[in-house]
Amino acid sequence: MIENIELMMPIKATPYEHQKKAFTFACDKFGVFDGCIKSRGTALLMEMGTGKTIVSIAVAGCMYQYGKVNRVLVVAPLSILGVWQEEFEKFADFPYSLTILSGTVAKKKEQLKNLKGNGLQVVVVNYESAWRLEEDLKAYNADLVIADEAHKLKENRSKQSQGMHHIGDKARYKLLLTGTVITNRELDVFSQYRFLNPQIFGTSFYAFRNQYFDMGGYCNHTPIFRKWMCDDFLQKLHSIAFRVTKAECLDLPSVTEEVRQVDLEPKAAKLYDNIEDESYAELGKAEVTTANILTRLLRLSQITGGHLTDDDGVVNTVSSAKLDALSDIIDTAMAENKKIVVMARFVPEMDDIQELLEKKKICYAVVRGGVKDRESEIHRFQYDDKCRVFVGQIAAAGLGITLTAASTMVFYSLDYNMSNFEQAKARIHRAGQKENCHYIYLVCRNTIDRKVLYALRKKMNLAKILVDDYRKGNNPFKN
Repeated sequence: MIENIELMMPIKATPYEHQKKAFTFACDKFGVFDGCIKSRGTALLMEMGTGKTIVSIAVAGCMYQYGKVNRVLVVAPLSILGVWQEEFEKFADFPYSLTILSGTVAKKKEQLKNLKGNGLQVVVVNYESAWRLEEDLKAYNADLVIADEAHKLKENRSKQSQGMHHIGDKARYKLLLTGTVITNRELDVFSQYRFLNPQIFGTSFYAFRNQYFDMGGYCNHTPIFRKWMCDDFLQKLHSIAFRVTKAECLDLPSVTEEVRQVDLEPKAAKLYDNIEDESYAELGKAEVTTANILTRLLRLSQITGGHLTDDDGVVNTVSSAKLDALSDIIDTAMAENKKIVVMARFVPEMDDIQELLEKKKICYAVVRGGVKDRESEIHRFQYDDKCRVFVGQIAAAGLGITLTAASTMVFYSLDYNMSNFEQAKARIHRAGQKENCHYIYLVCRNTIDRKVLYALRKKMNLAKILVDDYRKGNNPFKN
């Protein structure tokens, strides 16, 4: 290992040991320090919560400083695009300019043509747009292409995967980020490695299948992996991959937290802003008390969760932003074969989450108001391997429950009560937990979500903060 590797990582943070090793591995494969390129594609198979984004930023920054790259293309699920912007702002210790392609296809093409800024040029786009913009992205001529949550490429014949194969073929270097390239079957590896480095498993899916699989099942249509080829298969797979699980990251703190910002759709954002303004105006018509300020806060929190109850008591769906973000997180957890806990506050949110899991055909357990056999649901999640997700309503699932079968918890929405928040977090971080715990908070950008989370994490009285803000002449609902 290179001495003083920490000094070679241009990031504004102290990296963990496994992050240093991942950085060194990628830089060595790319020949950054010795000029000897071993592979133009490298996979960072790092589980959720181990910091693969910060490693990628460090690799890109170092390659820029060594004159290896000037343009980077990051392709990721839609809900994660903002994460890349935030992580670059927080950690990049080198000059860069970053553009997230957004809007219509025509607008994205216009953004690509008019890129400005100094330093490393970074373009971030979602997978669905990438294949539609294939020719334009190839013309952008990225030196380094980063495929985040690359299990999205497992289907070899999808337009999404084939577009990435073509974009990757033109790039000088490629990074593939995922918890594991083998999601449900060994066949998933081909498409991801076809993007990453075609020399490993070739460019022909059928040649790959014929080498490593026998055809069996009904009418010989089911590929069956040849177990005796396992050593050869894994040797090739790991020849360009750095693999680390959360359990192996012994230097990680016992608890890590991630705030994942979500953008409300324009129509929902406008609705939110209107009700925020109305709520502030209404405060001036009555005595400002804890009760009336929290009542108005409640409506705003409901909107960020995707719903709004009208004057007739009818619940209307106004946004799917958080649900889409949760969908990507669940896909990642399932790809990594990890169980996950999702906590939410409101009944319509619980309904949405359960419907999402049923559409995905993912077995789950649930504890919410009205569920009578709580113990059965908890036991099933803890001990049934087929039960992958636990959905808990914060007020109902925050006490007396052990959920250590999972080490990742997503807060879809938040209760304002400090005790409820801490109790909910303690469901996975308790005796019997064998891994470090990772908490993900879904927060809608420019909304009250951020203020609520800030108060809870700082153990501050939310109602008092809001009342004090108002009495100082500020809009208490502003982020």
